[in-house]
Amino acid sequence: MRKLIVTEFLTLDGVYEEATPWQRDYAPDDGPFKRDELFGADALLLGRVTYDGFAAYWPTATGAFAERMNRLPKYVATTTRTSLDWNATPLGGDVVAAVRDLKAQEGGALLVYGSGTLVQTLLRHDLVDELRLMVYPLVLGRGKRLFGEGDPLRLALSSARDLGSGVMLLIYEPDRSARTDG
Repeated sequence: MRKLIVTEFLTLDGVYEEATPWQRDYAPDDGPFKRDELFGADALLLGRVTYDGFAAYWPTATGAFAERMNRLPKYVATTTRTSLDWNATPLGGDVVAAVRDLKAQEGGALLVYGSGTLVQTLLRHDLVDELRLMVYPLVLGRGKRLFGEGDPLRLALSSARDLGSGVMLLIYEPDRSARTDG
């Protein structure tokens, strides 16, 4: 069974949208972590908006990271696109079932970059095996939050690392020991 890993850039108040403008004010030493993360995955799982942004940039980028990004198969959660470029496959209407099928296959980790709406769905359906949060020391006070209203989510911290510039890498796994079936 494949492991599903989510990696997100977040502010202290949980905002994930449009990370790039506020990220520019910080210079964490995240290169080795992001490289190891990408090279440790066998495929990418992306929301359509993240896919569109990545597909516009990565095919013309150069270097080992770009080559790996371009070679990996990509699975895209979309109900509006039936065909995709850039080594990508649309998942279609029932994303939860499609991701369950992907996880059941043999192979290495599925890596989700960004894709907040998709991640919320994956979390709600207990499909995430590891949540890697790069938390920036910033409170925006507005914006799309990764953790909104809904069912509580119990997590267990598996590691924490200071990446510099006040940015913390927090790695969580679902705490399934506290769940009940009632």
